[in-house]
Amino acid sequence: MQILKEKDALKKLVKALKNERKSIGFVPTMGALHEGHLSLIKQSLSSCDKTVVSIFVNPTQFDNPADLEKYPRTLKDDVSKIQSLSPEVIVFTPTATEIYGDQISSEEFSFDGLEHQMEGRFRKGHFNGVGTIVKKLFEMVEPDRAYFGEKDFQQLQIIRKLVEKNSLDVEIIGCPIYREYNGLARSSRNERLSPDARQNAAFIFQTLQKVKDDFGTKSASEITTWVSEVFKAQPGFELEYFEIADSETLESMKDRGSNHKYRAFIAAYSGEIRLIDNIALN
Repeated sequence: MQILKEKDALKKLVKALKNERKSIGFVPTMGALHEGHLSLIKQSLSSCDKTVVSIFVNPTQFDNPADLEKYPRTLKDDVSKIQSLSPEVIVFTPTATEIYGDQISSEEFSFDGLEHQMEGRFRKGHFNGVGTIVKKLFEMVEPDRAYFGEKDFQQLQIIRKLVEKNSLDVEIIGCPIYREYNGLARSSRNERLSPDARQNAAFIFQTLQKVKDDFGTKSASEITTWVSEVFKAQPGFELEYFEIADSETLESMKDRGSNHKYRAFIAAYSGEIRLIDNIALN
């Protein structure tokens, strides 16, 4: 397995692969890998000649310094998990200085309004950080395909818009949410939950499933009121937002359009741990 820390070494390897006409799949991660990440890597391995996985906790997409500091870093274990899938994977593990130089800051992006919905309202500057790091990594890796999980569905749509607006030659592949046995969406942050909280967090997906069941017969306002009430009655959880939104524009659903696809989105806290999830409604 090749583990690279310097972008020049990565670019040199990418150039050699391009000269050999090898297709490159890319899975960008912040480490603390779980089965969800591994499922993305498996998809890349199955459809590309070479797979690059980046492990980099990107400081510019954290609006909360404490969250950045506490974010789990498990590089040795991450590499072992990747090795178990394939020793042919190229792992890129840069430092912040290697990526940003002496000035760790974000570019300013416009994502045609996608960045102002949901996560954008609660995490100031988050999507500028996401856009900055993904654009930098795409320029280094030059992937043919890049794989992202639908758990971060808004991020997935933001990245598709980034590719469109910057005319980047990469196909973005959205992959289904990988869940724990109780339905909780897999996340690196799950490792910070106590065993009881991790078990009880199944409540989030159960709520989304009930929302999907009710979507055909109840209005968005009725459903939203119900979600707010069930969270108030659930000890240990605090609802940050619930939204039924158009899957393409991410705008809140007002009047249901017959040719539109909708998703329900939740962000909630279990103690100080922030969890997000979503589900397709139609």
